[in-house]
Amino acid sequence: MKLYADTPVRASLQLISDLFALVWVVVWVHAALTLREVILSLNRPGELMSSTGEGFTEHMSTAAENVRQVPLAGEALATPFVNLSETGATLGEAGDSFQETVASLAVTLPMLVAVLPLFLIAATWLPMRARWIGRATDTRRLNRLAPEARTRLLALRALTSASATRLLRVHDDPAGAWQGNDRAAVAGLAALELRSLGLRQGTTRAKRS
Repeated sequence: MKLYADTPVRASLQLISDLFALVWVVVWVHAALTLREVILSLNRPGELMSSTGEGFTEHMSTAAENVRQVPLAGEALATPFVNLSETGATLGEAGDSFQETVASLAVTLPMLVAVLPLFLIAATWLPMRARWIGRATDTRRLNRLAPEARTRLLALRALTSASATRLLRVHDDPAGAWQGNDRAAVAGLAALELRSLGLRQGTTRAKRS
């Protein structure tokens, strides 16, 4: 697999783009994890509400049971404690609901923070790099062919991928020159394809021997 170009400038640009993509991913993943920790830290009030509500309910329920033992007026005296016990239960439920909301936000918001930037890099940098690696790797595999066959295939790829302006700089009729096996034009087209990938013709020939 060919990961980087042979020419220093193209290889440097590719390396810089790879490093930028790596830093981009690390920064946004770290930002998402940091945001998650910040959101989870907000869970403390909910925990306090839940524990306070549970403790308050337990104490009021115990007090109500004790007051009920008072002869004659026990049930009447227990009513306020029962009401307070229900209030504690409501507070505990509110705390539980708060914790569930925080937990949901701790998943949703960091995911949005991370997924959108990662999708951006996956939709731009990744296809470009994958396309270049595929073309460069296929080009290197052409070294197994005879020099003339390799040159003609490279020239054919240039005809299908290069712009008309660049093709016309090689020959006034590049397609006709390729069909007529004009050696100079075919070699020029092959060189054009190699230059577009940042590969050196001398390197590909050396690898065959």
